[in-house]
Parts: sequence; structure tokens; C-alpha cells
Amino acid sequence: MLPFGFDNTYVRDLPGSYVPWQPVAVPAPRLLFLNDALAGELGLDAAALRSGDAAALFAGNVLPDGAEPIAQAYAGHQFGGFSPQLGDGRALLLGEVVDRTGRRRDIAFKGSGRTPFSRGGDGKAAVGPMLREVLIGEAMHALGIPTTRALAVAATGEPVQRETVLPGAVLTRVAASHLRVGTFQFFAARGQVDALRQLAEYTIARHDPELAGTSDRFLALLRAVAQRQAALIASWMNVGFIHGVMNTDNMALSGETIDYGPCAFMDAYDPATVFSSIDEGGRYAYGNQPAIGQWNLARLAEAMLPLFTETYGNAASTGHAFGWQAKEAVEAARQSIAANTLRFSSSRVMAEDASRFREPGPVRENQAPRAELPTR
Repeated sequence: MLPFGFDNTYVRDLPGSYVPWQPVAVPAPRLLFLNDALAGELGLDAAALRSGDAAALFAGNVLPDGAEPIAQAYAGHQFGGFSPQLGDGRALLLGEVVDRTGRRRDIAFKGSGRTPFSRGGDGKAAVGPMLREVLIGEAMHALGIPTTRALAVAATGEPVQRETVLPGAVLTRVAASHLRVGTFQFFAARGQVDALRQLAEYTIARHDPELAGTSDRFLALLRAVAQRQAALIASWMNVGFIHGVMNTDNMALSGETIDYGPCAFMDAYDPATVFSSIDEGGRYAYGNQPAIGQWNLARLAEAMLPLFTETYGNAASTGHAFGWQAKEAVEAARQSIAANTLRFSSSRVMAEDASRFREPGPVRENQAPRAELPTR
């Protein structure tokens, strides 16, 4: 088996944020796509991959040495409604590699079968949408827009039931990380401040190591995430890209575009354009994306508030969660997000047609937090 050189810090450093899980074996794997250039970036030999049992590898029937597949847990606001228990319903993080430039990258499956977080879904993916993700991800990469990318797509040889029966597939995704706003929300919803702190420290080590050990590192992390998201969404607006489902569990702290689903590039300019068939209220319309980005960041700030109050006098530990220290923390977080307002609104779209933008819908609290991760 070709060595991937996995070094799995997420598994080691963040217990309680995932469930170990295995991909489901498929009957007739066949390699449809291999990204030779990306394989080279990762230090992998594309020719050796092709000459070996690449189909079985990228379909999940055989795992590379050192892989520790997990289904990640997270929470999230989906179309404004908060769900404290989400997670990878059809994805598995296999592990992390350090590429030729020294960057740590996640390697993950999408469509590899049901997990404890599937919530009634079949855990599968179809060939068409997976190949479409290849095309859109590579287009975004070529445009210079930060994005996850597809390393491979393998057909599974089994049918997938959607509106019609479609051929199944597994996509192998490469990302700077799969840390999401919803990852922070998962621990915040459960009041697990120690785990929240550990997650923040891990995120800093992964994406903003220059902040490690500084006194205001958690607030600085929020600022850094806001800056990355502002730049990312401005790039989307400049090329007419509609993400389609900007839920908080689909916002990566790395600043990459992630979770390509009902996304599209506009054929003709109209800020009210919606591509997702389930977005009946237009929450995630093209012109709404900057405002939604800020709204999502406010949810991240809410989740991180216990960490900010530590910086401003550890108000939470005194039982005065709404004391002056917490107010200072809230104001500091607000300013961190507001500092990027000009970036979010820099696109001329905002100035030209602001009156047509819809406001984000109301937040709905759907259910009480669940205290335990699912198990087998």
C-alpha cells in the first residue's frame, strides 16, 4: 500500500469531537478521476496510485496505512434554526498529511456510507454531483479562490436512490482542515468550556500559530477567521459564485470554500438569485452572502464567549455571566467582526443593489442539546 504519511492530530488532540468509524465496502469500485497535480502536492506518486489498487483505495474498501477514519461531530444553524447535534452524515476524515510545502492537509471521504450522524440519510453520494464538485473546486482553485479540492472520485458499482436511481461514488476531499463554526457550537451548546478551550488552542496551532501563547489569542483568532471569511466571500461576489447553503456548519475556519452542494455561478447578474431548491425564502441568495457571513461569525463569537470572558476577568467563573467583564468581551467580539465590514461590503454589488437584499431569517431553537456522542 502506497504510504500517505498520516499524522492525525485531530484524533490525538480533540477527544470527544468525533466517533471512530469505518467506510462501507462497495461491490465494484472503479476509479473515475485522479488529480495528479494535487497528488504531487501531497507528496504522493500518482503513477504508483494508478498502477496499484487505486479504485479499492478511493472507494474505501482498502484503507491506507496510518489512516484513522472518524466521523466528526459538530452543531450548526441550518437556515437559521439551531441544531445542537449534527456531524458527518456521509463523510469520514481519514487523517492528515503534511504536503511538500509544509502545509497540514486533511484527507477525507465523502459518500462512504452511513455514520452515527446520518439522521436517516443513506450516507451515499452519486457520480454526477461528485464529478461536479471536482469541476467547481478546480475552477475555484484556478481562479485563486481558497477551496477544498478533490483528490479522486471512485464509482462504487451500487445504485443510489435519489429522485431517480443514480450510480454511486465516493469523493476523496483535501482541505486545510474541517474545523467549522459548528465545531465550536457543538461544545458551546453543551457548556463544555474546557473542550471549547482545547478546540480553540488546536485551531490556533493549525491555522494561526503566531497567536499561540498570546494573552488575547482567542479574540485574535476570531479576528483572523473574520478576515479570512471576508476575503473569501468578497472573492465569491467578484466571480458571481453562489454557495447555496451557508449554514454555520458549512463555514470553514480556514477560510476555504467547503461543502459544494447546490452551488452555481450566475449566468446574469441578479443579487436575488437563489440556486438551492430548498432555500424558498432566499436566505442564501447571492446578494445576501456578505450579510450571512457576518451573521455566521456572530454565532462563532457567541460560542467563544466563555473564552473571551476569561480574557476580561473570568466573569463566568464568578457566576456573573452578564457582568461588566462579559459586556467588555461582547463588545470586543463585536468590534472584531465589525472591523471587516468594509471587506464584506467591498463588492460593488452591495452598493449597487443593497435595497434588494433580504435580511437573514429568524433563529429557531429546535431542540435541547444532547450530552453524548452517538456510539455503535
